[in-house]
Amino acid sequence: MGPAATLNLTALSGLPTIAAGADLAALIAAAASRSAISFQNGDVLVVAQKIVSKAEGRRIRLADVTPSPRARALAPEVDKDPRLVELILQESREVLRARPGVIVVVHRLGFVLANAGIDASNVESESGDEAVLLLPADPDRSAEELRRQFQARTGAALGIVINDSFGRAWRLGTVGTAIGVAGLPALIDLRGTLDRSGRALRITEIGAADELAAAASLLMGQAGEGRPVIHARGFPYPLRPGKASELLRPAQLDLFR
Repeated sequence: MGPAATLNLTALSGLPTIAAGADLAALIAAAASRSAISFQNGDVLVVAQKIVSKAEGRRIRLADVTPSPRARALAPEVDKDPRLVELILQESREVLRARPGVIVVVHRLGFVLANAGIDASNVESESGDEAVLLLPADPDRSAEELRRQFQARTGAALGIVINDSFGRAWRLGTVGTAIGVAGLPALIDLRGTLDRSGRALRITEIGAADELAAAASLLMGQAGEGRPVIHARGFPYPLRPGKASELLRPAQLDLFR
């Protein structure tokens, strides 16, 4: 038997409220220092989508949105503000399902999720204006930029996962999901490798970035915990260039669409 395998997760403390234009790399590095974390090759930072979106100015005031006729027609069916429905439609390629409280869409980034990932929780208002937060414009690019900045600061080869909470079609409850990845494999292809009985695996692919995102979400929380960045040490696969887009199932292989 070899040494025990361990994965250590640590929530960074003391991150301030993030505003548009914030230097996320500098703020996260300062929080890591306060948490007595020094970076090593192979470490991974799991970063909540919300603070990336805030830093990138993806906060939208509903007062600035003019709903289209399609949004006005759909709004009563889903019991949502027509301005919010308009943003969901703008962020989506296709509406798959609609019922009161939810619109399931194919996001412009390829994700299948509710309400195009648009969220109002923990979105600070200004002068009482109602506002929502969109997903980053390109989460893989955002992750790669953070990775480059941290490597320049620390000299360590790190992985970055940008994490959001997705619902699932066949199970209740949201789960942390990787929407942006840099510096680590999002998908591990084990096809052709041997199991303990010597049998070659034929279909096994592991959503490693999603598994790490889900584990980190246990510490991040979903409400007012204020822990949007998790440091992970012990990711059990070699780092390599990777993207969250590796995890998207091609439409021709989707048995349910």
